[in-house]
Amino acid sequence: MRVAIATDAWEPQVNGVVRSLRETARALAPLGVEVVFVTPEGYRTLPMPSYPEIRLSLVAHGDIGRRLDGLKPDAVHIATEGPIGWAARAACGHRRWSFTTSYHTRFPEYLAARLPVPLSWSYALLQRFHAAAARTLVSTETLRRELAGRGFERLGIWSRGVDTELFRPRPDAALGFTGPVFLYVGRVAVEKNLEAFLRLDLPGTKVVVGDGPARASLQQRYPAAKFLGVQTGEALARVYAGSDVFVFPSLTDTYGVVLLEAAASGLPIAAFPVPGPIDVVGDTDVAVLDTDLRAACLDALTIPRERCRAFGLSRSWRAAAEQFFGNLVGVDGRTLHLGPAAPTAQAAE
Repeated sequence: MRVAIATDAWEPQVNGVVRSLRETARALAPLGVEVVFVTPEGYRTLPMPSYPEIRLSLVAHGDIGRRLDGLKPDAVHIATEGPIGWAARAACGHRRWSFTTSYHTRFPEYLAARLPVPLSWSYALLQRFHAAAARTLVSTETLRRELAGRGFERLGIWSRGVDTELFRPRPDAALGFTGPVFLYVGRVAVEKNLEAFLRLDLPGTKVVVGDGPARASLQQRYPAAKFLGVQTGEALARVYAGSDVFVFPSLTDTYGVVLLEAAASGLPIAAFPVPGPIDVVGDTDVAVLDTDLRAACLDALTIPRERCRAFGLSRSWRAAAEQFFGNLVGVDGRTLHLGPAAPTAQAAE
């Protein structure tokens, strides 16, 4: 069985959307599902205004349609609402194919943080985009209720997982900074509310992993913090394991895969009590959620690391991938079923 996923978010971007798509494809391969991606690769791109790290593809709807025809998918999923996503939506509509979509990012809030664009305008455009889908997947029940209240229909849940072999405790992973080490991992951008973390009066060292349009200004204003840039794979896993508390200051994230990566690494979490953290770790004993982020950071130091690791082990990508597949709809509108396991199958590029 072949599933085509159209996405504007792709490598070399480093974010939760790209990780989620990659890991879902890997987890589905042994279950007999081949995932093929339609991405910006091969197209000219332009930098997104005010956020040059995100590239917008110059694509023709007809070209995306021909690519989908050549792939002969059993199902189509559109992961993002950018040029690739709109072109794939138009192609499916022209062919009268059923398709599903997902809502990963609060673009209305992100756009409003940069430009004077009313939230109602942005949400109206997104509602129009997703209204054509047989089902729109969201990461949490809180987000499902919120979007339903804004008029979105046919919403399903697709949670996230974590690679517990990569992200694990590592006793030899000391970073060499004065402890305790308070860590942030993610985009360095205004919508991440990173300054709420950097301005805290905390003992030890603040560490920031990631890049983005706000990095230069924040690095200049907070010289005591250690900005390590983008880290991936083993290097990123060692930074997690070598820290003491993971700090998640965002007020707008829909999920936060980094929360699972931190927990799997044995790292307690400090965050605000808002959707995202509430849904992922709010009913657990591995995080402190408090409107006083400093108090949350200090209280999190008392949480046993082995408790965090146990929570991380309970969130596998296999379960998340099966949930994703269970929400898909065939291009002909039929319900799909997982076939016999195919251990040698590989997720396609």
